[in-house]
Amino acid sequence: MKTLKQARIGDTVKVVKLHGEGAVKRRIMDMGLTKGTEVHIRKVAPLGDPLEVTVRGYELSLRKADAEMIEIA
Repeated sequence: MKTLKQARIGDTVKVVKLHGEGAVKRRIMDMGLTKGTEVHIRKVAPLGDPLEVTVRGYELSLRKADAEMIEIA
């Protein structure tokens, strides 16, 4: 299983599955990260947290903990 946290800068990946429970999963879905969505990795902060992605035409910053819950292909 590969997660969004493991993706490299410049990669465009597709969301396969969201892991997590309740409010955390709901918040990730509310940000537009749902199954089948394409995500482009734009930048990663020097210490790895957060990462900046482009999803559905807008830029989004994600914490490593949230990125780990997003399974990609």
